Amino acid sequence: MPHDLPLISTVAVGLGVAFAGGFAAVRLGLPPIVGYLLAGVAIGPFTPGFVGDLHLARELAEIGVMLLMFGVGMHFSIRDLLSVRRIAVPGAVGQIALATMLGVGLSHFWGWTIGAGIVFGLALSIASTVVMLRALEARGMLDDADGRIAVGWLIVEDLFTVAVLVLIPALASLGDGPLSAQRLALPLALTFGKVAVFIVLMLLVGARVMPWLLDQVVRTGSRELFALAVIAAALGIAFAAARLFDVSFALGAFFAGIVVSASDHSHRAAEQAKPLEDAFAVLFFLSVGMLFDPGILVRHPFQVLAVVAVILLGKSIAAFLIVRIAGYPASTALTVSASLAQIGEFSFMVTALGTAHRLLSAEGQNLVLAGALISITANPAAFRLAAILRRRLDRSPAG
Repeated sequence: MPHDLPLISTVAVGLGVAFAGGFAAVRLGLPPIVGYLLAGVAIGPFTPGFVGDLHLARELAEIGVMLLMFGVGMHFSIRDLLSVRRIAVPGAVGQIALATMLGVGLSHFWGWTIGAGIVFGLALSIASTVVMLRALEARGMLDDADGRIAVGWLIVEDLFTVAVLVLIPALASLGDGPLSAQRLALPLALTFGKVAVFIVLMLLVGARVMPWLLDQVVRTGSRELFALAVIAAALGIAFAAARLFDVSFALGAFFAGIVVSASDHSHRAAEQAKPLEDAFAVLFFLSVGMLFDPGILVRHPFQVLAVVAVILLGKSIAAFLIVRIAGYPASTALTVSASLAQIGEFSFMVTALGTAHRLLSAEGQNLVLAGALISITANPAAFRLAAILRRRLDRSPAG
């Protein structure tokens, strides 16, 4: 048998190294994502030793993106969002706007184009769903009042990311000229027109057809056929959306998750899809790590520090002030601030799309990746600091 099998070698070695990295990260008290990203760096083209097939890794990562967004759609809850809408919606929008402006300001200082600055700023403004949910879950905070606010905030950011993934191709079609309402109008109208048609079809047709189809599959009594139907829906709808409506795989998968969640068998569907989602999520983070050039830490150390400052300080301070201005206690503001003090998978999606459309350079992407690695690594410390400050507030006479 031939041994030149790039797909098998990339997946086998990649998952093996990712397991070792994830296990080491957990033992050190860090999120496993840190280990997955560093595993990608280890088998990437910028470090010695085995080098995985980057082209294949990107395709596998695309499947990971689809399954991640499918899971987001499956767990999307209007009820959870409405329960904290008065703080989550204006808070998330305000924090995203402030963080994006900080990113745009930095990029302007560095001499980047306005398009690159917008993509860069948006990437720095969006927190990681995976990191935040796992951090809150590990601390038993998912179901308390502060945790619900953080999760509602996260839902708004997820929805915002869906819109950003639609806007970036439209922004790229404008070229390098100055932005104006007139130049934006036509490409945005065409883009949103296609998206609107897709959404209407999904909500009016898909939300009826998919539950009916899953009912028919359940009646067969075949467990594997049900699992296949769920995965086929996630990937098939995402692929059809991209081919027929020119929308991203991520957006198609997100609405696939929403229509599947309308079924009476949604909990079973989520359970069936979860193992595959987790496996491909690892491959997604692995491929992101493979894109990272560690040399950026030596070539542009001050730019990396500026990016980390925006993520750890800029976003957190903005969130803290917004929550406090809204009338919530400092303890709630600290929880939300710690939850948002990182970036992850959605930032990677934004930078990958921005790079693919030549809005963002590889150097800009590396800065975002460096910021993600450092902020995810530091996130447990942010939660510990928030816990210490909350205890001091509880002991103070004013608290």
